[in-house]
Amino acid sequence: MTKTALITGIGGQDGAYLAQLLISKGYRVFGTSRDAGASRFDSLARLGISGQVNLLSMAPHDFKSTLTAISKARPDEIYHLAGQTSVGLSFEQPSETIESITIGTLNILESLRFLELPARFYHAGSSECFGDTGGVPANEHTPFNPVSPYAVAKSAAHWLVRNYREAHNMFAANGILFNHESELRPARFVTQKVVQAAHRISCGSSEKLTLGDLSISRDWGWAPEYVEAMWRILQADHADDFVIATGETNSLKDFVIQSFACFGLDWTEHVLQSDQFMRPNEITWSQGNPDKAEKILGWKASKRMRDVVKILCGV
Repeated sequence: MTKTALITGIGGQDGAYLAQLLISKGYRVFGTSRDAGASRFDSLARLGISGQVNLLSMAPHDFKSTLTAISKARPDEIYHLAGQTSVGLSFEQPSETIESITIGTLNILESLRFLELPARFYHAGSSECFGDTGGVPANEHTPFNPVSPYAVAKSAAHWLVRNYREAHNMFAANGILFNHESELRPARFVTQKVVQAAHRISCGSSEKLTLGDLSISRDWGWAPEYVEAMWRILQADHADDFVIATGETNSLKDFVIQSFACFGLDWTEHVLQSDQFMRPNEITWSQGNPDKAEKILGWKASKRMRDVVKILCGV
């Protein structure tokens, strides 16, 4: 029988790639946005799948809206990707961040319980929940130490998922994803800022790229591979939590060097640092241990930071 999936936040990078994957597997796909009629869904258009997705309006922070959308779709699987996605912006808009992420997750879980719908539920967790682990790769047993409103919200949502799984016997799972990039990333993300600036400069622009702390280190992967992990998490025999990462960490400086080198440029001639782009509380080092995902799900990242940079730069 054809499965039905509901993807919240389908207009984003992960939502679009996940929709593409599920459509290729024969799913009937529903996708939500706060105002589906007014949203452009450019990412779906870029992937050529706009006409293959059933769009619904849904505001996750509003229970009635959430209940109505889930009742219409009656999904077998729900992938909850919606919510405020910027760590930096969460310091400026903490209330909206908490509401969109934590309350949004709670409303979906409560809707499933209210409807007695046996849908499998995936929550998009975040490596930001771990904070700085001091050089030790984080796994599923690493304690959370959130250092931003975004991370606090994601941590609360993570524990809500676990609570509903244990208290109500629901198939509710967390994917704790480390950084993952693609061409669909919005320009506000630092990886896109770097690549796009390097490209413009290679075309003759005289601009300078201004960044914050270049010493921060992240575990960067390739987004289309990570949505495959999301799907595998909901195909497992039992609901569980999984760290999804490459297991390799590189500094932002390394990312910048590689990006400018792809265009034949010396980054030191074009990049400046400024305290203006420093966050109030920054994670200096982040790396995941994806051993559990490989052992149970058979998932392993094949692309590392240098591969991602080359793809983004068109090399």
